[in-house]
Amino acid sequence: MSPVSEKRLFSHRLRDTNSAFLPARQQEERPTRVGFVLLPHFSMMAFTAAVDALVTANLVQATPLFAFATYGLESTTVRSDLAIDISANATLAQLPLEGEEAPDVVIVCGGFRCSLNEQAPLSHKLKLAAKRQKVLGGLWNGAVALAHAGLLDRLACAVHPDNHTFARERFPQVQVSHQVMVVTERVLTSAGPSSALEMMLVLIERLHGKDTVRAIREILSSDRIADSNETRLTLAENDPSLPEPLRNLLHLMNSNIEEPLGIEELAAYVGLSRRRIERLFQSHLETTPSRYYLELRITHARRLLLQSDASIANIAVACGFVSSTHFSHCFKDFFGVSPSQARQLRKG
Repeated sequence: MSPVSEKRLFSHRLRDTNSAFLPARQQEERPTRVGFVLLPHFSMMAFTAAVDALVTANLVQATPLFAFATYGLESTTVRSDLAIDISANATLAQLPLEGEEAPDVVIVCGGFRCSLNEQAPLSHKLKLAAKRQKVLGGLWNGAVALAHAGLLDRLACAVHPDNHTFARERFPQVQVSHQVMVVTERVLTSAGPSSALEMMLVLIERLHGKDTVRAIREILSSDRIADSNETRLTLAENDPSLPEPLRNLLHLMNSNIEEPLGIEELAAYVGLSRRRIERLFQSHLETTPSRYYLELRITHARRLLLQSDASIANIAVACGFVSSTHFSHCFKDFFGVSPSQARQLRKG
């Protein structure tokens, strides 16, 4: 069985055996509440992909299906991996576990530069959430926080490939999966932005059925070209069929969005000649290094543009563009509309 087929079968089986994911009365009477714990340097793309699924779910029904809130560890200002500060709704200490405002689902949002050390207050909060039968989740390497709390023992989980070795050595009782998404009875984990969206769609299907998810996908299909390109860029870095030197290059690019590396810098990091790098990109991705890097940065910018209130100027800087004018020209060349038009179309 292929890895893709295995993943689909695994997710399908879990949905079939867990129809009572949350109490039916709770689903009918009020929106399902989701609390996102944002770790410092969390992945903006993974977080916004997850939120996008919830926001779109609310668009397809007469009454809201979901409500969500964000929590910082110690502050209500949390810096993302794109060096953009996000204002959280509250701090971790203020995350309620009882009452009408308590989340039904608690998801830890990690990222490439997030610390893998245990945060004692977070472990304590997650343990309390588990005792109260909350559904728990992790984005990127958010599952590491769940493992520190002892909540993944004898369970499978998904984490970003960069953290596989750490997780296997530090948590031998946890099964670190090669799959980009693992959904068990009360734990949801994903390894990156694209799988974060799919993970949330599994959650939505459990609660509200396939028709709701189908409607969500139809709405999101209006951005099919851009989203498919974003998925391609995200998955390429972790594609085991690509040569390791190429995957290392893609990882470097993905980790240096705000201050892009030049081709000579990339060559020095991986120990390859410029000519060899160009051949790798042409042979395996049918593009040039500079074009790929631009696509990566412009798709990062697009998600920020559509999912945040940051100014176009700030988004341009966060994605490594020298000026708003240069960013606008590149964006329009790639997507056919200017950044301001794209934002207006989404609001409309």
